[in-house]
Amino acid sequence: MSRVLILNPADDVAIALGDIAAGEAPEGLAAPARADIATGHKIARHAVDEGGLVRRYGQVIGRAKVAIAAGDHVHVHNLAMAEDGREAEVGVDVRTPEALTGATFNGIVRADGRVGTRNYIGVLTSVNCSATVARRIADAFPDASLPEGVDGVVAFTHQGGCGGSSLSSDTTLLQRTLAGYARHPNFHSILIVGLGCEANQIPAWLANEGLEVGPHLRALTIQEAGGTARAIEAGVEVVRELVAEAAKVQRQPVSASHLTVGLQCGGSDGWSGVTANPALGAAVDLLVAHGGSAMLSETPEIWGAEHLLLRRAASQDVADRLNARLEWWRAYAVKHGMELNNNPSPGNLKGGLTTILEKSLGAVAKSGSTPLNDVIGYAEPLTTQGLSFMDSPGYDPCSATGQIASGANLIVFTTGRGSVFGAKPAPSIKVASNAKLASWMDEDMDIDASPVLTGVAMEEVGRAIFERMLAVASGEPSKSEALGIGDNEFVPWQVGAYL
Repeated sequence: MSRVLILNPADDVAIALGDIAAGEAPEGLAAPARADIATGHKIARHAVDEGGLVRRYGQVIGRAKVAIAAGDHVHVHNLAMAEDGREAEVGVDVRTPEALTGATFNGIVRADGRVGTRNYIGVLTSVNCSATVARRIADAFPDASLPEGVDGVVAFTHQGGCGGSSLSSDTTLLQRTLAGYARHPNFHSILIVGLGCEANQIPAWLANEGLEVGPHLRALTIQEAGGTARAIEAGVEVVRELVAEAAKVQRQPVSASHLTVGLQCGGSDGWSGVTANPALGAAVDLLVAHGGSAMLSETPEIWGAEHLLLRRAASQDVADRLNARLEWWRAYAVKHGMELNNNPSPGNLKGGLTTILEKSLGAVAKSGSTPLNDVIGYAEPLTTQGLSFMDSPGYDPCSATGQIASGANLIVFTTGRGSVFGAKPAPSIKVASNAKLASWMDEDMDIDASPVLTGVAMEEVGRAIFERMLAVASGEPSKSEALGIGDNEFVPWQVGAYL
């Protein structure tokens, strides 16, 4: 007999722990299944009238489109969005985390005190026109040729930098993102390459972002160098010098308080909010207790669960700034004739998620139970310890790019359908929500969170994720790093491009 999982006594649905055939009476339910139900999908525990609210995690995930009978498959055919059940009393759930000490990792301490988890040379581009030159420069330094201690030479190319006003919001965001990478502690040094005539002028970028050319930040333009070949030759010479200096860097033990982790999820399924996301939340609680920091992002993917964050807001100002970003996205969706509920992707739907409310409730679980201490704009420098929220689209590469620019020196990425994400210069740890994925895509998955379903305590899986964070931060390669992933995931936000 198939089993089901009931997450909260108030829930109107149970979750299938395995495939259920029509007519089968799952253990724990009175009524038999009225249709075939795939693992991770929802089955009605009791009848719900047309228009009635449906709950999962003890929270509203939608409203019945039609009358739902006990034993029905609950999904897109009979469940719609709802605006109910999202009231929030600001700060009511704020709890001061217990202070812990003793957790350390072997980090890279820069001259100004910043701590990195990797030691890269970055070749940034001011404009798409310099992309090929930047890649040719980086390609001259294959990983196998680099001295010990240098993690790589990586080109970060993009589609922007020209074709618009130098004062446009896209240019401002690009400049802020590039500056965040230029300052990032996972880089020993940076070479920025431009064409010379683009809207995103390198001198203006330096001035606007308070940067200066020096030993760890070099600049090169193709036009001034005399063309493509000469620019590549000049860039290779510069990077050769930087690599020699980077090789002198040594790791040393530092407190876990120097970790800043970007929280991501993608290819989510019906188990993501049950296993992987809350397990990552348990790891975040440990990280914050040790003085570290974490960033939740993807504003369209907290839609419907924002009340849980508002209840943990450390101040009214933090709550107001989060609400302001949500209102911006609401207006943005209306302006472009879209609905925020179109966010669950085809893969999400196939995995058992139905509405953005359901997806968001699971996604917010990544943040654990710690107070929400700050809300920042995309790629803005993170200055507050503990948990923060960074505004971004619900598109993983774009969101992670902003988190890294804000200072994340590690990414943890949960997935239920399977993701192959990596993001240099920040190593990416991937957490599988179910055993099938962890086994089938074992070369990509670092942690299997499915033991939660077989009785292993959530805190135990969370500690395993936290310990994996410390090991990877110390230099142990994540699965995505071992596969060489991360060169092509630099995606600065172009407003209007993504939702």
